[in-house]
Amino acid sequence: MDYQEQIEEIVSTAKFGDLIEFAYPIGYSHWGVYVENGHVIHFAVAEEGHLMNKVRNYLQTAFPVCGDLLIGETKIRRMLLSEVNVPKGAHVLISNNRHACRPSSTEDMKQRCDALLDEEFAYRLFTFNCEHFATFVRYGQAVCNQIPGRPKNTECEKTTQAFQDTVISKSISQDLFK
Repeated sequence: MDYQEQIEEIVSTAKFGDLIEFAYPIGYSHWGVYVENGHVIHFAVAEEGHLMNKVRNYLQTAFPVCGDLLIGETKIRRMLLSEVNVPKGAHVLISNNRHACRPSSTEDMKQRCDALLDEEFAYRLFTFNCEHFATFVRYGQAVCNQIPGRPKNTECEKTTQAFQDTVISKSISQDLFK
């Protein structure tokens, strides 16, 4: 099945809050959360000026699989699955079974998505990455199982707290303006 067919299959079967894994050919994955109508919310490159765009393009040429990660600034974005930048040979799939955690309610997942959308964060490969984000949205816990030598299904408590602080802050702000 080619990449476009994989996307079409996900769009026809995914439910809000499903974990979407973009499995790269070199053995690690990019993660997002399915939201609706073929869209995913995920860590993406932050806003950038002309100079940073040139730097990113150079890094993507020199390091086609991980050039974006080397920049370090990310923004939580909602975009079509088909528009997520992945290297050639990547596979996309629903991966709700890779973490030994219980899914949160749809309401809690939506609250997290809404609060984190468009927020900017510094990307840290081992402690603050796309898998931490996706698992926080789905489970309320930031977990990353793809880091070699690290225990699996272990919450990164500082990352969970950072995401949770943003969610609480947005909730308080919204309550004040009601």
